[in-house]
Amino acid sequence: MDKLTLTIDGMSCGHCVARVKQTLAAAPGVHVDGVAIGSASLAYDATETTPDKIAAAVSNAGYPARVKSAGAPR
Repeated sequence: MDKLTLTIDGMSCGHCVARVKQTLAAAPGVHVDGVAIGSASLAYDATETTPDKIAAAVSNAGYPARVKSAGAPR
């Protein structure tokens, strides 16, 4: 699985964190490592999804997201 870190805008509370975590957990091929206000780290299966699709899912949930870093684990 590849690693991905997202920068996420619009998060301000625990509810926001829970909503983003729920959105990521529902995405195919995604394993959530951690979500905090303003960011998320996760692992994903590149055969099932892409960083851009994952960021779009979070953005569609109401929290504008962009890829901070992505790549294969070392």
